[in-house]
Amino acid sequence: MGISDSDPEAKPRVEALQDGLRDLGWTEGRNIHLDYRWTAGDVDRTEQFAKEIVELKPEVLVAHSTPVVKALLQLASTTPMVFVLVADPIGSGFVTSLAHPGGNLTGFMNVDAPMAGKWLALIKEIAPKVSRIALVYNPRTSPYQSYLKTFDEAARTLAVQAIPTPVLDAAEVERSITALGQQPDSGLFVVPDIFVQVHRKLIIRLAEKYRLPAIYPYRFFPESGGLMSYGIDTVIIFRQAASYVDRILKGTPPTDLPVQAPTNFKLVVNLKAAKAIGLSIPESFLVRVDEVIE
Repeated sequence: MGISDSDPEAKPRVEALQDGLRDLGWTEGRNIHLDYRWTAGDVDRTEQFAKEIVELKPEVLVAHSTPVVKALLQLASTTPMVFVLVADPIGSGFVTSLAHPGGNLTGFMNVDAPMAGKWLALIKEIAPKVSRIALVYNPRTSPYQSYLKTFDEAARTLAVQAIPTPVLDAAEVERSITALGQQPDSGLFVVPDIFVQVHRKLIIRLAEKYRLPAIYPYRFFPESGGLMSYGIDTVIIFRQAASYVDRILKGTPPTDLPVQAPTNFKLVVNLKAAKAIGLSIPESFLVRVDEVIE
């Protein structure tokens, strides 16, 4: 369960999971059957599809994103589950610790709260005049509480005004970023959340329209025209998830499989996007970038 099947990020993630399982001896149609549901970040649809999936009585659940895990846990408190791209599994109440999850699920995180400070520092480095930075998140789908404290602390250190910006739908995204863009020296970053992923084209378009320096959590944002990202390769995480599915199917309980935190982050910059908002990125910054999109 996860993003829309029409999202270009969906296919490579599913293929990575399938390839990982195949390498471990699990082949679709021979000794394993995979059922998928695509929620497109819709909370109501997530709950509906969670019921459908649980009624199929699967041996293992693979859950993409925090709201999907929440919906499945309400219905399947004993079915083994592997989550992927969840930011705060402890704060969300999914596990008791990373080393010893303690329940029927384990999995792979996408980022942790201290990353908020790194994102803000990167914005200030390439756009020193920025004095107001908005944190855009959907309170229904994101574990935003884990970011707010770090966000505020980092903002004070960098002498910028922190602007928590909750949004519930596309209309609120447009209103909020439009209001932000009408104030001088503003910037924004979005939390790694399925909602902002679904609405990334709108967010990127508005950031360009109002000439807002912005940082995003995944490479596919600058690949889609956004300015900059600092985060993990999501496709790799889905392939890694196959190893936990394999071990659970072979008898290992989820509580014996530690939650994996990300260790490899990449900085990506889109120079065309920088030019579109009138931003000249220092050469001293570009030499540290892992990938430049021109």
